[in-house]
Amino acid sequence: MNPKYAPLFQPFTLNNGVTVKNRLAVAPMTHFGSHADGSISDQERAFIGNRAGDMGLFIAAATLVQDGGKAFPGQPEATGEHCLDSLKETAQLIQKQGAKAILQIHHGGYKAMAELNRSDKISASANEAEGAREASAAEVDELVASFARAADLALRAGFDGVEIHGANSYLIQQFYSAQSNRRSDKWGGSLENRMRFPLAVVDAIAAVRNKHQRNDFIIGYRFSPEEAGEDGLTMIETGALIDALVQKPLQYLHVSLWEFDKKIRRGGDTAQTRMQFIHDRINGKLPLIGVGNLFTADQILAAYETGWAEFIALGKTVMLNPHIATQILEGREAEIETQLDTTRADHYGFPDTLWKLAASGTQSWLPPVKGADWKPMDI
Repeated sequence: MNPKYAPLFQPFTLNNGVTVKNRLAVAPMTHFGSHADGSISDQERAFIGNRAGDMGLFIAAATLVQDGGKAFPGQPEATGEHCLDSLKETAQLIQKQGAKAILQIHHGGYKAMAELNRSDKISASANEAEGAREASAAEVDELVASFARAADLALRAGFDGVEIHGANSYLIQQFYSAQSNRRSDKWGGSLENRMRFPLAVVDAIAAVRNKHQRNDFIIGYRFSPEEAGEDGLTMIETGALIDALVQKPLQYLHVSLWEFDKKIRRGGDTAQTRMQFIHDRINGKLPLIGVGNLFTADQILAAYETGWAEFIALGKTVMLNPHIATQILEGREAEIETQLDTTRADHYGFPDTLWKLAASGTQSWLPPVKGADWKPMDI
């Protein structure tokens, strides 16, 4: 290994005593690979089975916690006991490669796809355009419980932890954002009331860990720092959420960004990056996972050396380079690919639906395609 990359391979011990072997994480990647019932498929096995080597953390794809919230075809599930065997296999596929296996747990809210669900689409408030209705008070309680049940399944399946998906305008963010939450009960209105749902989810999952007496079970929380729209989240709301989360028994925070060095738009110093603001606000109370269009070894190292994140998550580049951590360790960083070669469909091991989307060159959340006019999403 080129010695300059050694900082990426330093271990980090979380506040619950668990040591992660290095600073590299596989970001949760939507793979569209599970069967329609959410169980693991052969294509999913192939995709997961060779992408965790020499990584510290592997955060599995957003996994459904309750019917009604499935947001994309081929989404894995943790909705009941029938999911346990698939979850066990997923955890083992990751762990046998040497990484900590983290299950990201998710509900789409109004972004769910009606054709993939049997239940109504519900959210913090009604969204007529998306065909979603406001969840009743009893349904809100059940939503909280569903995240706890998914965490319980993950723990019993052998995962090393869970990541609460509070980002990308899915259900949990829908409750926190004044743009999507217009409730007048205890779950809406003031910032504190809107924050009640994400914090209730954290508390419910922490209670699961306590029930099992498994302090070594990792709990992380992922969030998006800003939203478009007049009432969308700004860094003011994000700062308040961070202040609350660092008081909870979490092991890490994970920011969702399309570009690592994106500047603040609203609610803070617009000359400052969102990453720096967030890291400063956390103030050492929890480690932060940063992410954002980092493709090469030098880009990954430069992001880490800013000091704005304790871990660096990689998504698109892991799609292109399943063994990227090993390549860096073995001094083969010159082999790292930065664009998808559509003439080599058998090279990447993508599930069929993911390959079709990626090879189209039209999806800015997927890797750049050779010869296509690609640019990251402006978020």
